[in-house]
Amino acid sequence: MLKKKIIEFIKEYGNPVFDKEIFDIFDIKSDEVALINNLLEELVAEGKLIKTKKRKFGIPEMFNILTGKMQITSKGFGFFIPDNSEIKDIFIPPSELNGAMNGDTVFIKITKSSSENKRQEGTVIDIVERGTLSVVGTFQSSKNFGFVVPDDKKIHSDIFIPNGKTSGAKTDDKVVVKILKYSEDDRKPEGKVIEILGNKSDPGVDILSIIRKFELPENFPKKVENEANKVLEDVSEDEIKSRKDFRNQTIVTIDGADAKDLDDAVSVKKLDNNNFGLWVHIADVSYYVRENSKLDKEAFKRATSVYLIDRVIPMLPRRLSNGICSLNPNVDRLTLTCYMEINSKGKVVDHEIFESVIKTNERMTYKDVSDILDGVESEELNKYNYLKDFFENMKDLSLILRKKRDERGTIDFDFPEPKIILDESGKPLDIVKAERRIANRVIEEFMLAANETIAEHFYWMEIPFVYRIHETPSEEKIKDFNKFIYNFGYSIKGSLEEVHPKAVQEVLKKVKGEHEEHILSKLMLRSLKQAKYSPTDEGHFGLAAEHYTHFTSPIRRYPDLQIHRIIHEVLRGKLTESRIAKLNEIVELCSNQSSKRERIAEKAERETDDLKMTEYMLDYVGEEYDGIISSVTNFGVFVELDNTVEGLMRVNEMKDDYYVFDEANYKLVGERTNNYYAIGDEVRIEVVKVNVDLREIDFRIVRKL
Repeated sequence: MLKKKIIEFIKEYGNPVFDKEIFDIFDIKSDEVALINNLLEELVAEGKLIKTKKRKFGIPEMFNILTGKMQITSKGFGFFIPDNSEIKDIFIPPSELNGAMNGDTVFIKITKSSSENKRQEGTVIDIVERGTLSVVGTFQSSKNFGFVVPDDKKIHSDIFIPNGKTSGAKTDDKVVVKILKYSEDDRKPEGKVIEILGNKSDPGVDILSIIRKFELPENFPKKVENEANKVLEDVSEDEIKSRKDFRNQTIVTIDGADAKDLDDAVSVKKLDNNNFGLWVHIADVSYYVRENSKLDKEAFKRATSVYLIDRVIPMLPRRLSNGICSLNPNVDRLTLTCYMEINSKGKVVDHEIFESVIKTNERMTYKDVSDILDGVESEELNKYNYLKDFFENMKDLSLILRKKRDERGTIDFDFPEPKIILDESGKPLDIVKAERRIANRVIEEFMLAANETIAEHFYWMEIPFVYRIHETPSEEKIKDFNKFIYNFGYSIKGSLEEVHPKAVQEVLKKVKGEHEEHILSKLMLRSLKQAKYSPTDEGHFGLAAEHYTHFTSPIRRYPDLQIHRIIHEVLRGKLTESRIAKLNEIVELCSNQSSKRERIAEKAERETDDLKMTEYMLDYVGEEYDGIISSVTNFGVFVELDNTVEGLMRVNEMKDDYYVFDEANYKLVGERTNNYYAIGDEVRIEVVKVNVDLREIDFRIVRKL
């Protein structure tokens, strides 16, 4: 907190200050001087302050220097992402990177101002902190040395491996390399092999390479496992007595067929006043994972479970995630419960939050519950006949909740998610669209209702909390999107400066069922900001919700676990002033770490999907398919197939004409024939080439449909 106060003081002062001035302002005693000097040096090392030769300290902007992170593209140039979110990204040409790599924290200076058609340009003047400490790649041996070709195409140089530092790696082995020396004066980076994953063609090595690339922690430290092993399998009678007992209530879990970490269970009842009672019971993970324990520190470090097609890298050891914390059927489980009384308009007219104990009746799947609600008859489903009315009540309530959210303007991007089916060796057998049926929507509505209710409850209590926020999109992005959809006869109504979610929702409703629906929905999604965690409640644009949080998945998300701890402290009256001050620090750390780890998990999951999709298409080179143009660039058009696989038709392979990119209308237009390819056009393609290493699929457009 003192670091933050020092930076705020220097910003308010407006100019660089001597260290002695900082000592005076903060009334630093002589025995505290060394501590403050250390803090100042740490801030310099972190790139948050710059120190002059005369020991003046100022924020980088005071010296016309910007600090931020580098994002290098596969083409070699980069974009500087400033720490100050009010400043736009800055283009860095390859010649101005000066040894900076993807993910590095750097200082830059502006070299060219922005103009109407060009963004600002800059040059890297110093590397504050390296973002890449190790690299995953393919080893190639030579007589007196080796080198590694990085898997990450944003790293544009092979890594030189001197003799004696190869660890016995052979040509075509996938390896992890620790960088010892970074690129300097046109010399390649130098490193040593610290792990051999196996030959690049061995089953499972491809996904293992992605796990290492994103530094996902596969195994738990022994001390963490030991702590997990000490957790008792049974719930104690003393603990049960202190909680509300729902073991005689009809309660079910509804999840995917292959789910093993069951976070949530639900119960619904039609009340005498015709309102609905909805009980959302969530696994009380915080009872087992205590603050500052080894389990807690490891969970904070991971912050989320990561799902990579055929494997899960869990946030908690499986003894907890699949065992005592999972709401498995017919066993006592500790939970936190959010009870809501909901009227026929979908309004929560009363609610209560309490510590509880439950025993679920059934472990249901989305498929089985959807089949029951759709009237499917089968012997297998007959055993659930006693729950038919129960499920009908759930469906009725979910439709009421959905209608209410729809009326206030919630934005529902109903994109088909790919489900990639692998054989035992990891080879992709098929890619299908994951089903999102009525049971999926029922649980979705109930979890949303609980998350909103919890968020609003604690917002009005004015105590530290972790919120899930989704900020209003930038005016620039919305204007660009509005300009584009005008070509299709649509427009966003109302103010574009502070667009309302209802206005976006109305556009999506108008395109519903049209052939351009999928593409325009995707472009709309790209125009929105990413949701994140925050200690400040700023609302959720996409859900059109004033208050929102994540309360319902503490087995696999750290913010939910932290929220549960706060709820317990409130329910047990343990919030003192000193604890509230401590919680303010905790929720900020939790929000930042969880947002950061969520992004890493998303990238790893996306890259794994891309890998297996590319591998799947290897068997279909020469085949023809129908698709829709999903994006148009100056180098070609991307076409998405019905199974969600996307490929590129490169402009330099389009031999029938010379095509020019019409950026304003997202079109490639032939100069001679006036033939054009635009977003949303339906086309017939041939699969021409597949490169698994680069995750690239090349198409040839046979004809427009």
